[in-house]
Amino acid sequence: MGSESARRPKGLGKRAWVTTKVVRRVLRGLAWSKFVRVTVIGRAMVPKTGPVIVAGNHISMLDAVFLWGALRRRAVAIAMAELWSWPVVGWLVRRLGQIPVVRRNAESGQKAISQAETILRHGGVLLIYPEGRIVAPGEYEPYKPGVAKLALASGIPIIPVGTTGTDRVLPIRHTRGEGKRFDRSQQVTVHFGQPIDPADFDDPEKLLDHLRFRIEELRFGNDGGAHG
Repeated sequence: MGSESARRPKGLGKRAWVTTKVVRRVLRGLAWSKFVRVTVIGRAMVPKTGPVIVAGNHISMLDAVFLWGALRRRAVAIAMAELWSWPVVGWLVRRLGQIPVVRRNAESGQKAISQAETILRHGGVLLIYPEGRIVAPGEYEPYKPGVAKLALASGIPIIPVGTTGTDRVLPIRHTRGEGKRFDRSQQVTVHFGQPIDPADFDDPEKLLDHLRFRIEELRFGNDGGAHG
């Protein structure tokens, strides 16, 4: 059991890193060519080394693509298990060592948290969407406690991220109406905020409330993060 816990996670291995660099090069090429319009703010908030949790709002299937592409480090995301059965995407998430979770399944959720802890123990970047699902405009979804429990148990900071525009590039089917399925003319912004130190909180709910406030502030207000 000790050797298994000491083994470097697949998502932080060499093969995943090579794949990451190739895919990010493609994504940056698309951004550079203006195929998609994306602005990244505060990227330097993510430390160059060491474990960190990156948590953001979830408004489109494209959120993880833009967030993951905006980073300069390899990163592992907790993602819905359905992706593992999709053509191409399934191969990619396996290759990248991402973490599947079956929604509304406590056993799967606990397994995902255990894998996430391993990523953090090995100094990795963990991407997580506390709402646990895509939330359409006007909807509300409580944050799941996993991100707060991870941060409080480990003392690892959370970098809040507010993403806007992805829901207009690739709208949810039931909100799209007669609009375009894919509208690459829309502007996407990925805004990283100041780290949240879990040591400032003694209760998961208080940390979750603060995290939501910070993410909403990044989406609709100003967190004072540097551009870049």
